[in-house]
Amino acid sequence: MNSTKQYGFYVDTSTCSGCKTCMIACKDRNDMDLGILWRRVYEYAGGGFVENGDDTYTQNVYAYNVSVGCNHCSEPVCVKACPTGAMHKRRSDGFVLVEQSMCIGCESCARACPYDAPQLDAARKVMTKCDGCYDRVEKGLKPICVDSCTHRALEFGLIEDLRAKYGDNADVKPLPDSGITSPNWVVKAHKNENQGARIINVREI
Repeated sequence: MNSTKQYGFYVDTSTCSGCKTCMIACKDRNDMDLGILWRRVYEYAGGGFVENGDDTYTQNVYAYNVSVGCNHCSEPVCVKACPTGAMHKRRSDGFVLVEQSMCIGCESCARACPYDAPQLDAARKVMTKCDGCYDRVEKGLKPICVDSCTHRALEFGLIEDLRAKYGDNADVKPLPDSGITSPNWVVKAHKNENQGARIINVREI
């Protein structure tokens, strides 16, 4: 699965405001049908109120947002699950793509992926997913989600450069352990991410 070049994403969950501009920009550029989301912004919330015993309460309520797309993993389980070879990883840039002429829409890749990246286009009966805006990248541009981020919470580049700049953390609760797929993203975790957040689903658009 190793590629000669590997691009990846950096996500700063302490900066993301949850505006969903990245999600909308991606959906608009790719003219997606209702319910198909290659990039999703999840809100995680937790904490509560504790009675102090003197008719007062102390609270530790918090919320934070995580922008999640395909992480173009080094060990993509979607590729392993695909029975036709339609799902594949490119050596030239490390992007995981779908060759739709080979796709039978069985959704095996979607069931395997812990990040819900592959999305079924029910009308065409083929799988779709984030392609890293490879056509933009080939022209020296950034993926549309990164360019559209109003708070600059997203960054894109060679994963080795992102890790040198931001470290190598690829885990943020309550997303699955990065050891499953070796995702090519770096995450700056929110200060409260270890407190047991629960997910609030994204709105269907």
